[in-house]
Amino acid sequence: MNEYWVVTDKTTGRVIAHCGEEIDALLMVSLDKDKRTYRKQKFIMDQVIDITSETDKQLPGQQGLPAAKIRLEEAQQQFNLRESDAEVFVP
Repeated sequence: MNEYWVVTDKTTGRVIAHCGEEIDALLMVSLDKDKRTYRKQKFIMDQVIDITSETDKQLPGQQGLPAAKIRLEEAQQQFNLRESDAEVFVP
């Protein structure tokens, strides 16, 4: 369990500082005793799981793309649009 001290402003409740040592928190409070207070905070560390990896760290797309199946010119010929018989509207 880890602990630290939080120095706050009494009037607004605004956090002034997070201190790792209580003596630092007392020093911050002593700068303005009438308006500052400090309190002890505790937090529990979660479990840390170390993972090692033997694989390549690149994403599959970074290793190279497959060769193209059709050429660009052939694809453009397949998708040619025919001209429209619509009239142009000009307001």
